[in-house]
Amino acid sequence: MRGLRGKTILVTGAARGIGRAIAGRLVEEGCAVGVLDLDATGASAAAAELREAGGRACALACDLRDGAAVEQIVATCERELGPLFGLVNNAGWDRAGDFVDTDPAFWRQVIDVNLYGPLHATRAVLPGLLARGAGRVVSIASDAGRVGSSGEAVYSACKGGIIAFTRSLAREVARKGVSLNCVSPGPTDTQLLATIDPTGRLQQALARAIPMGRVGRPDDIPGAVAFLLSDDAAFITGQVLSISGGLTMV
Repeated sequence: MRGLRGKTILVTGAARGIGRAIAGRLVEEGCAVGVLDLDATGASAAAAELREAGGRACALACDLRDGAAVEQIVATCERELGPLFGLVNNAGWDRAGDFVDTDPAFWRQVIDVNLYGPLHATRAVLPGLLARGAGRVVSIASDAGRVGSSGEAVYSACKGGIIAFTRSLAREVARKGVSLNCVSPGPTDTQLLATIDPTGRLQQALARAIPMGRVGRPDDIPGAVAFLLSDDAAFITGQVLSISGGLTMV
């Protein structure tokens, strides 16, 4: 991808799964990567692996629900790796269940992580991007936010909110050198999917429904993220790219 070498990118939820795969791809592209995660031990291990692979990376532990803490961690990242060019809003959390069986405390937790988390991170990074007149924000949404997902009503609402937020903010800052886009995975083999159905029967059913014959893997996502962060996507903003093996088509 053109223009990524030497750029500093912050990736949230990067200790494992999709976030870890994204961080690894960005290091391959020559980026310096801030590995941010609530799991400090996991973030440290992931950053160490990236450095062993020849990349520049630092571990950052933070609860994205705390806006003040996010601002501090962004400053730490820039001190260690240099001014940020990009942010990947990847961190997320959910627990499957029928909406009528959930309560407001659960809703708040889902909203705080999946909606407020990206809002806090974007707000912390954006002033610097605007001041430098260049930057990219890529948010990992979900096809649950585009077409809905049974058992994930509040999570789907959050992901739909991230898509709307991305498009609205993209309009605000388009003339200031900053672009925002979403990558929208379909069902992907992560801890979240395993938590929803430990038996694996759901994955088998999804594989039958997906035209390409399998659920997604974490390493299906990073190429699209790298593209949207790169100069190859310099004239793209406010868009949503679905990666679902054809399960959903626009």
